[in-house]
Amino acid sequence: MNVHNLMEDIVSQAVNKLYEQVMQAKASWLTCDCENCRLDTISYVLNRIPPRYVVSGRGVTHSTEQLNSSQLKADIEALSMEGMRTVSSTKRPFHSSERKDCTIQPAAKPAFNFYTFTGSILDGNTFEPVTGASILLKLDGKPAEMVDKTWSNPVTTVKSTKGRYSFWIKSQPTRKADVTKKFNFSLEITAPDYEELIYHFEVPITSERSIRNELDSTYSLMIKDLVLFKK
Repeated sequence: MNVHNLMEDIVSQAVNKLYEQVMQAKASWLTCDCENCRLDTISYVLNRIPPRYVVSGRGVTHSTEQLNSSQLKADIEALSMEGMRTVSSTKRPFHSSERKDCTIQPAAKPAFNFYTFTGSILDGNTFEPVTGASILLKLDGKPAEMVDKTWSNPVTTVKSTKGRYSFWIKSQPTRKADVTKKFNFSLEITAPDYEELIYHFEVPITSERSIRNELDSTYSLMIKDLVLFKK
């Protein structure tokens, strides 16, 4: 299926143009304009506007009038500026890394491709999300290597994600496809004023013909809610 969101192109152009304008104006609040910060800003905007999906030239034609709307352009510009300020004030650790360090390198060889792991850390008494919890994912007793620098290990829960965390482990090359192996994982969770928690789990994974280099929301594993208790 060849489906495309036209807003990706429009927002990308708008954000890059605005970055250039703000750079020329030498705005003091713009602390970085690297490619990673620009991509974060583009994602910020795209998550806040309705998509415009098309599958053909006719779809593009029918969408032209909507895409040329003055209100839509104003909304995109306002969100772009908001996103730029947000990204500039909360830069992620990998923001200045080269893009090759922030993308998965494809390889046409068999590999064990890991699920994306997601879960939540909750208070054991109130069952409210715990903010500021540090979660370290280990594979066979050692910190698991993530697919690229955009994924952190350990990761810290923040208020905006309501205690949720996620991991995506780097694929492990192997000799053959269609071989099933069990992998042993552990999550080590610490948070201020809470008792430390270690959670062990095992996941069987079947090797595939090549390394996965794109995030697939259907290839994920939800870890049960983990609760922390006050010291």
